[in-house]
Amino acid sequence: MPLSKDQILSAEDRETRTVSVHEWGGEVLLRTMTGTDRNAYEQSLIRVHGNQAVPNMANASAKLLARCIVGEDGERLFTEAEIVELGKKSAAVLNRLADVAAEMNGLTDEAVEDLAGNSEAAPSGASTSA
Repeated sequence: MPLSKDQILSAEDRETRTVSVHEWGGEVLLRTMTGTDRNAYEQSLIRVHGNQAVPNMANASAKLLARCIVGEDGERLFTEAEIVELGKKSAAVLNRLADVAAEMNGLTDEAVEDLAGNSEAAPSGASTSA
């Protein structure tokens, strides 16, 4: 029997992992992103200038982690405004946590590269096909 809308919406389908960060003296909770958060993250990796998509990799690890690091209540610890501050932490730690967060969210290196650097420009003008 197929699931109902209520069953789908009430299903707890987001994974949480505890990751030890000895450099910070404790543990961090990482949680998979919602679809909305993932779309916002992907969009943050691209800037459109005219009809060209340009990669925006500034603070890429911090952008991802701000959407994945949560408190015990499951709520995000970092806001969009705090991404730059989070990005000032150790690159080694951020990269290690970002690797876990990327794996949890099904973000392969290839998928991120496609989003950030290999996006094609939007078509311009009308088609001349008959």
